[in-house]
Amino acid sequence: MCGRTACALGADRIRRACVYRDNHGRTRQPEWRDADKYSPSYNKSPQSNSPVLVSRRHFEKDADSSERVIAAMRWGLVPAWFREADPSKMQYKTSNCRSDTMMEKLSYKGPLIKGRRCVVLADGFYEWQQHNGKKQPYFIYFPQPKQEMADGKDDDEEWKGWRLLTMAGIFDCWEPPDGGDALYTYTIITVDASKGLSDIHNRMPAILDGDEAIRKWLDFTEVSTQEALRLIHSTENIAFHPVSTIVNNSRNNTPECLVPIGLGPKTETKVSTSSKMMLDWVKNKSPKKEEDDLPRWSSQFIQITAPKRTSAGLMHQWLKKEEGDPCAKKPKTQ
Repeated sequence: MCGRTACALGADRIRRACVYRDNHGRTRQPEWRDADKYSPSYNKSPQSNSPVLVSRRHFEKDADSSERVIAAMRWGLVPAWFREADPSKMQYKTSNCRSDTMMEKLSYKGPLIKGRRCVVLADGFYEWQQHNGKKQPYFIYFPQPKQEMADGKDDDEEWKGWRLLTMAGIFDCWEPPDGGDALYTYTIITVDASKGLSDIHNRMPAILDGDEAIRKWLDFTEVSTQEALRLIHSTENIAFHPVSTIVNNSRNNTPECLVPIGLGPKTETKVSTSSKMMLDWVKNKSPKKEEDDLPRWSSQFIQITAPKRTSAGLMHQWLKKEEGDPCAKKPKTQ
């Protein structure tokens, strides 16, 4: 399943991170809808607004279906047929929908048939591993490029920052029965966990790996529902590391939610090349105090054995310098 995410990039950087080529081969950046409704957060939970990619055709009848927009949508699908005046009165959870049953449930089948497919954007998601009655959280994300990431302020068309996780979702539009603004909401499709993640949890989001998969999922006029559903499966192209239980409380919205921690006894273990690169970056890079600045490193590691505890210590030293980061200073639920 997927019940918590992180998305700490600001609206403009998310737009730049989603650069793509349309059907005419033109490089485009998707435009925002309701960007003011989105707030960056290291710890997003259901009922918060998240950035979601959709085809422009959903909002403009004559638009090219290959064109994309980013919309701030609420997490937890409210079906169009829901008749209560208050959407919070829904009696069942719709933050996730299982791929094996979504075509059997009206809440999901209806929007799917209408082509209401979306891509949910996040830095990554959190999952909890249960062991001996305790729950250990992990942060899960795309493996990051090995070259040093840019700060996202250059004018190049190619995004050189954090690679956002792109999860397949379904959205719908609910209108209050007594009139008022339409509410756009979404659910994340889940599948059986890949072999690499199965020790943490038996479910994971359906991840769209690469722009071609994203294009097919979004372009509902060119790609049928049946063909699009072939994209829904697990992936091994994923990385993860254990994080502090501070993330358990969704009100905790600080960079510490993402920081790798060591597990088990304090023993000497082999540190991977990618984690060494991360540690070197933390030692030498001067952190920038920006609204949406994330603790970044040139590459991240797949957790196999517990790293040295010094890795978490170094990251915390870096975080102490981030006193000017508004996101870290003003935790709130998003």
